[in-house]
Amino acid sequence: MKVLAPILTVLLAIVVLWYGASVLMNRAWTYDQAARAGTTVTASEVIRDAWSQDRPVLPAPHQVAKGLWDGLAGQAVTSKKSLVYHGWQTLKATLVGFLIGTVLGILLAVGIIHNRAMDLSVMPWAIASQTIPILAIAPMVIVVLASQGITGLLPKAIISAYLSFFPVVVGMVKGLRSPDQMQLDLLTTYNASNSQTLWKLRLPASMPYLFASLKVSVAASLVGAIVGELPSGATVGLGARLLSGSYYGQTIQIWSALFAAAILAAGLVILIGWIERRTLARMGMAR
Repeated sequence: MKVLAPILTVLLAIVVLWYGASVLMNRAWTYDQAARAGTTVTASEVIRDAWSQDRPVLPAPHQVAKGLWDGLAGQAVTSKKSLVYHGWQTLKATLVGFLIGTVLGILLAVGIIHNRAMDLSVMPWAIASQTIPILAIAPMVIVVLASQGITGLLPKAIISAYLSFFPVVVGMVKGLRSPDQMQLDLLTTYNASNSQTLWKLRLPASMPYLFASLKVSVAASLVGAIVGELPSGATVGLGARLLSGSYYGQTIQIWSALFAAAILAAGLVILIGWIERRTLARMGMAR
């Protein structure tokens, strides 16, 4: 209970501020309609209308909650209005991109710690790649791949992998270099090769760093998948729901899709955390 109290307090404060902000941002519509009708409105009417508009500037929490519930449980999962259906489409691109980014990140990290030239060349380029806005890269990737007849899942997965590989590279380089010199010298006295040192010392020592980076990577992968849906004019996926909501001024739909994406990201991070605890426990490294 002592742990939950601060969390619930912060959550309550956010909800209260959110309700207040929705009144401030939605009241202009109420006053405008009253002026057009030549009537006046009371404060209670302003508040009630601000929290019940069909297309508010800022939806109230209960409107977002209803929209989220309708999208998750109020539709058949095969319906084009179902957030489960759209979430699954985004999840597929996220997982493929996450897998590509993870494998690429681990391979680059292994190369960086074993090759001085890669350390001096690849790492700076990996860092520089993350300074380029993904919104600038995504349309180029979509157009180039589409010109080669490649559409659908793969372009979104590539954009997803672009965002997800960097945390893995950084985390794995740090992890693979975490063994101290005494441990490395011990394996040298055993005449261990580089590959033996990698498998028996560096990789096991890097596991905590890998899982920490994977939690960041999977969230970035989801962002990449959603961004990849925006310039392609996709009709499925959470990005498509955001796009269609912005086209038609359906702010409740936009916020519902945002919360669905947040729930999906949280679920993926929790899953990786569960795998981390199981893996480290079996390795005798339980945290």
